[in-house]
Amino acid sequence: MSELSGLGLLTWVYPPGLVDRVVAACGCAEQRRRLLPARLVVYFVLGLALFSPAPYLEVMRHLVEGLRGQGLLGGWHVLAKSSLFRARQRLGCEPLRVLFATTAKPMATEVTPGAFWRGLRLLAVDGTCWDVADSEANEAAFGRPGNGRGPGRSAFPQVRMAALVEVGSQAVLDAELAGCRTGEVTLVGRLPRSLGPGQLVLADREFLGVPLWQAFTATGADLLWRVPANRVLPV
Repeated sequence: MSELSGLGLLTWVYPPGLVDRVVAACGCAEQRRRLLPARLVVYFVLGLALFSPAPYLEVMRHLVEGLRGQGLLGGWHVLAKSSLFRARQRLGCEPLRVLFATTAKPMATEVTPGAFWRGLRLLAVDGTCWDVADSEANEAAFGRPGNGRGPGRSAFPQVRMAALVEVGSQAVLDAELAGCRTGEVTLVGRLPRSLGPGQLVLADREFLGVPLWQAFTATGADLLWRVPANRVLPV
């Protein structure tokens, strides 16, 4: 898996000093010296998200190689898989949430293809679902969708996400996650917090509705949303 060899570049996107400040602010800094410090576990979880098909130990091995190449780990060696499980549990999700909120920002410039239209930065909102591991904890947290082929349920619990994305760079500027029983419209309704003047927001037909439209226009952003074919609007 040669494409994993560049995982050390995560330290360029998320500098170690920033990660340490976020971990400390979330109260997750270790009280004693550990072989898996919180900073390394943050990079490890980011690596798992970027390369989800790869096994735990494979991701960690390449991550350590990249960090060691930058002189950040010395002679540290990869630990057992069970240690990685426990380290993830100790870290929790809050440091990752705060790190995303701290760094998520538009990346496109005026010369980025498809990033602007008549001076307005192009953004889009949309939703998606993905399967998560088939465990009792995940089922309790996220639920399972129904099975369209019969009365049963899906084989896997599912997470639903709504995201605000910069069109030109495809950078995610904001996101809301919930269980599969929470609708996309509900999640998208939480995204206006990241909007403002000078932006043109694109959306598909299922999001058109007065409350959501008013929430988005109140931010000063301009909207270009598709309309269902059965809705007749006066010109």
